[in-house]
Amino acid sequence: MSSNLIVVLTALDVEYDAVREKLSDPQIHRHPQGTRFEVGRLVGGRCRIALGLVGKGNQAAAVLAERAITEFDPAALLFVGVAGALHFHLALGDVVVATHVYAFHGGTSEDDGFKSRPRVWEVSHGADQIARHVARDRTWMDEIRTGRRAPEVHFGPITAGEVVLNSAVSAHARWIRQHYNDALAIEMEGAGVAQAAHLNRALPVVVVRGVSDRADGTKETTDREQWQARAVANAAAFTTALAESLAAEARDHDRSTANGTRGNLEMSEMIHNVAKDNAQVGVQAGRVYGGIRVYGGQDAQTDPAEAIAALETRLQQAHAAEQLDENTYSAALEELATAREVLRSNGPQDMGTVTLALKKVRGLVGDVAALAAEVTSIIALVQGLT
Repeated sequence: MSSNLIVVLTALDVEYDAVREKLSDPQIHRHPQGTRFEVGRLVGGRCRIALGLVGKGNQAAAVLAERAITEFDPAALLFVGVAGALHFHLALGDVVVATHVYAFHGGTSEDDGFKSRPRVWEVSHGADQIARHVARDRTWMDEIRTGRRAPEVHFGPITAGEVVLNSAVSAHARWIRQHYNDALAIEMEGAGVAQAAHLNRALPVVVVRGVSDRADGTKETTDREQWQARAVANAAAFTTALAESLAAEARDHDRSTANGTRGNLEMSEMIHNVAKDNAQVGVQAGRVYGGIRVYGGQDAQTDPAEAIAALETRLQQAHAAEQLDENTYSAALEELATAREVLRSNGPQDMGTVTLALKKVRGLVGDVAALAAEVTSIIALVQGLT
C-alpha cells in the first residue's frame, strides 16, 4: 500500500458516516479475518484514506488499529469521534486534539485505597505541529455549515477508559479530577489506538474528538439536541484536513528521499559497485539508510528474473505513492514484461534485449533516483552474466 495513505478509525457508525461522506468513490477492502475497510480519495484532495470501524472500547480499538497498520502500512493513523468535556471552557461542538492520552483505569487496590498507575502516550512532535498548523489555518471550517458558532480547537490531554462517564459527582468523576485534572475530555478508545501505534515503529497517531456532551449527567439532553451529530461533523472536518496535510508531508518526504536529500545533505540514495569473476567489492559508509542489496558472488542473488520481480514490486509502491504517473508506470511494466519473456524462453536468451528493456525502464523512472539506481544495478547484473 501507499506510504502516503492515512488510516482513519472510528468507534460509532455516525462517526464513520461523517468521514465516509468526504470520500470519493470509496472501495471495499476486505481483511482476511473479515474486517472491512473502505479506501477512497478525499473529495477535492489528493489524500487516500482507509476508513475503518472498530466499535467501542480500548481493546477492540487496539486490535483493529494493529490490523489496519499491518494491512496498509500508513503514513499516519487518525482516530476521530466524540467525547465528553471535563472543563467548562470547552463548548459543545468544539474539537479536542489529544497531546497526551491517559489510560486512567490502571492502578493497584490497597488497604488505604486505590493507587493510580497511569499509562500515557504522547503525540509525536511532527504530527502535533501539523495539527496545530491546520487549526491556525482555519480553512478546515469551510465545510461546516454557516449560521452556527464556529468551533474552537483545543490541544491538551484526554483520558480513555472503559466506561461512559455521565456524572460530575460519581466515584469515577472524582477519581479523574483528582488524578487527571489537566485532561480536557474523556472517551473510550484513544488508549488502545495509541498503544497499537506505539508498538509499530512509533507510527504518528492523532486522536481527534468533537465535544458532544459535558460528562455531567446531561448526555441524554445533548443527544436529543443533536449535539453528537454536530460534534462528529466538526471533528470529521478537522480530521480530513489534517489527513490531507499529513499525506502532503509524507509525499514531500518521499520526494526528498528519492532525490537523495537528507536535511541539508545531498547524497545518492544508492551506492552500487559491480564485481565480475573473482573480484571483490567493499563499501565504506559513515551511515547507511535503507537496505543493502548485493548482486553477484556465490552467496548473492544472481537470478535477474528475481531482481526484475523485486523491481516490479517497488515500481508498484512508487506508483501508489504518486512518484510515478499512470503512463510512466504502465510503460515501465511493459518493458519489464518484455525482459521477463526473454528470460523465460527455453532457447538462447538474448540478454541484449533484456538490457535494452531495462535501459528504457531506467529512462522512464529517472526522476526517482532510488528506482533508477536499482535498475542500473540490475543492468550490471545482466551484463555480468553475458
